[in-house]
Amino acid sequence: MSEIPVLYVEGDTIPEAWEKSLIRLWREGMPIKTEYDRPGDPPSRDCTMMMVIRDPFAEPRLHRAFPAGLDDLEVYRQEVVEGVHDHWIAPEEGKWTYTYHKRLFGYESEGRAIDQLDYVVAKLAEAPHTRRAQAITWDPALDIPTYDPPCLQRLWFRLTEDEGEMALNMNSHWRSRDAYKAAFMNIFALTDLQRVIAGRLSEKLDRPVRPGRYVDIADSYHIYGSYFEEFKGFLETVENRSFEERTWNSDFAEPFFEMGRERLAAERDK
Repeated sequence: MSEIPVLYVEGDTIPEAWEKSLIRLWREGMPIKTEYDRPGDPPSRDCTMMMVIRDPFAEPRLHRAFPAGLDDLEVYRQEVVEGVHDHWIAPEEGKWTYTYHKRLFGYESEGRAIDQLDYVVAKLAEAPHTRRAQAITWDPALDIPTYDPPCLQRLWFRLTEDEGEMALNMNSHWRSRDAYKAAFMNIFALTDLQRVIAGRLSEKLDRPVRPGRYVDIADSYHIYGSYFEEFKGFLETVENRSFEERTWNSDFAEPFFEMGRERLAAERDK
């Protein structure tokens, strides 16, 4: 195989589409080395992936096999949507070089901070059919020389209307993505951002706007060879448990999300 496979999956819910994407990647992905391989690691399994989630807020929203805690998921959601860790950005001290929230809500350009999502809301309110409602993360001056540049590159939005109901469609574009250890958390957080933008548009337009379909496009969607054995446990779960046994509804997760909120409150109090 000399060409990177281009794979496509779709599902009604986040866990359905994410699970399908991992299975297709594992079965049809191409072996490619990475810059993070250690001696003896197998090549990663890699592809270009397009994932369509028809209703990102349909239940169940949570897959039990994503490799983190539900409290961690809430902390990450707040990092992306609310910027709770923007103050950790300090590359001169060897700390974070960016957050997605800072790049989207306060992109630094020519000495000023640009709220790109404020522009998105204003543009869509003015012309719901516009093709210009987008926000980027890549900053060549900062990201070309760094060891850990942003994976997310761009968000694109468009409003559609059917029988009087408006829906906010969103696409996310990624240069690189750890399919197993990062993608689920990314999607969960970004669809919540989609919900927030839909709410802002609803207020501005004075009419209901719901989150519409979500599309996730990754140039390099990969499973690292370093954790193949761990990933086989995921495959065994899919093979041996029903979909209901592999997922959770949001109600189940709420007490754990509260634990995440308490962690953040304790962090702020220090």
